[in-house]
Amino acid sequence: MTRKLISQGSTFEELVGYSRAVVDGDWVFVAGTTGFNYETMTISEDVAEQAEQTFHNINWALEQAGCTLADVVRVTYILPDRDDFEPCWPVFRTFFGDNRPASTMIVAGLADERMKIEIEVTAKKRAS
Repeated sequence: MTRKLISQGSTFEELVGYSRAVVDGDWVFVAGTTGFNYETMTISEDVAEQAEQTFHNINWALEQAGCTLADVVRVTYILPDRDDFEPCWPVFRTFFGDNRPASTMIVAGLADERMKIEIEVTAKKRAS
């Protein structure tokens, strides 16, 4: 069984020494991901828009690993401001639908003041 590292090209990945995602067997671990649009290198000021872009970034990593958001079994939301959590709920429902993974929300500071949400997920590939 081999381990596959997935990079999204973020400068933090090389500087800090981590991968956007790691595939280990049937498991996929996606690192804490934020709402930066890596094509434009911009980030919205709106927390719900950041959450949406974060899911696009996570979905990209999951696709590279051979799975989708439907395979996510665990999600952790990290927000500096607890009041920003509820405005994101519609975004969460849009991307997870009936999947409804186990989840935790943590209030903590993030690495960049522009970041209003960080999301990490764990997925399990389905048997083919």
